[in-house]
Amino acid sequence: MNHINVKQFGFAVGTTIAIIYLGCILVVSLMNIETSASFFNNLMHGIDANSIIRKTPMPFIEALIGVVEWFIIGWLMGALIALSYNFYNFKAKKQ
Repeated sequence: MNHINVKQFGFAVGTTIAIIYLGCILVVSLMNIETSASFFNNLMHGIDANSIIRKTPMPFIEALIGVVEWFIIGWLMGALIALSYNFYNFKAKKQ
């Protein structure tokens, strides 16, 4: 691969992260608080999630805003990865 399309890669990473965030919302909404805390404690390698897990249901608008925010963050990360790859690949070819 010699060149990564920045917009397409950013979109792919943003979409992937938004889907993961939706999965997280689904997991938390289907489990009780204790099970959710245990699940996320296992994922976070020793960080106690009990004190940060929301005790009330997440409003739909907050979930939607979170999906959009994570998509934007993912898009920016993907675009930066693609730009970095293209830049350093171009420099390597010049040498």
